[in-house]
Amino acid sequence: MTLTVDERPHALVELLWLREAHHLEPQGANLPPLLSDTPDDASIASDAATRADWERLWPQVWHKALDHVGRETDPRLFDRVQETIDGSPERAALLREIVGPDVRDYFGHDTFADASYRKWEQKGMDEFISSRPRALEESPERRDLDALIPAWRAGLTRIVTIPCREVHTHKIGPNTLLVTERTRADTESFRHALASFS
Repeated sequence: MTLTVDERPHALVELLWLREAHHLEPQGANLPPLLSDTPDDASIASDAATRADWERLWPQVWHKALDHVGRETDPRLFDRVQETIDGSPERAALLREIVGPDVRDYFGHDTFADASYRKWEQKGMDEFISSRPRALEESPERRDLDALIPAWRAGLTRIVTIPCREVHTHKIGPNTLLVTERTRADTESFRHALASFS
């Protein structure tokens, strides 16, 4: 059994911070719940027109980033990158296909130079590292192996987690399941999420 657990993918985490630090209220289907650790308000203020644009754009970028996280990367892409010229448009296109959408291209690089983002990201990483299981047997996947096996047999190969406060589960493509850290930490919630995959 091969299973990848992708905890706190960078693009998704950036989008979640942006939504809350700038008080965005995007609308759409299957949007994630609020963060479990609310960040300080952004110190680099955005005006009302910018926030309105960002609110409209946020769900589109969220789904693009989510789709990318849910896709298996073709290992041949790495070989193809090596065959391209440094700085060439071909190389740039291949690298974008490997790393996925860059949230900063949509919302500006300066937006994430914010002190609120740096503080929140560091605190979240520290908490994430300190809460890691010390042994494989302590992982949620090992703990709930009997619930995981049917989902794996149904095609589950990747679990993606986001640091949100509520229980939330969303199937991404044929092989990936998005869950909140809270969902994955709680046996009953995680088993229910796994059962929804199969």
